[in-house]
Amino acid sequence: MSMRRAVQWIFAISLVGIAFSGTLTYREVFGQTAAACPSPGAPGTIFGYPACVYGLFMYIVIAAISGLALLKGGRGADSPSS
Repeated sequence: MSMRRAVQWIFAISLVGIAFSGTLTYREVFGQTAAACPSPGAPGTIFGYPACVYGLFMYIVIAAISGLALLKGGRGADSPSS
């Protein structure tokens, strides 16, 4: 598997992760159960936010980094020199 193909897979998986954790984040933060959210420091939260919020940011960062790598093009070791 080439490096470019691996980065494409990482980018695709990060987009799926953004969709999944974004849905969970929306339900937890803005959904009907948002009024009943646990207080900061309660079990299931990290600094007062559900863990899915941090997952969403993690996937956004991974998508940005892998997207930038794909935009740079084949300037890496896998590209044929011309």
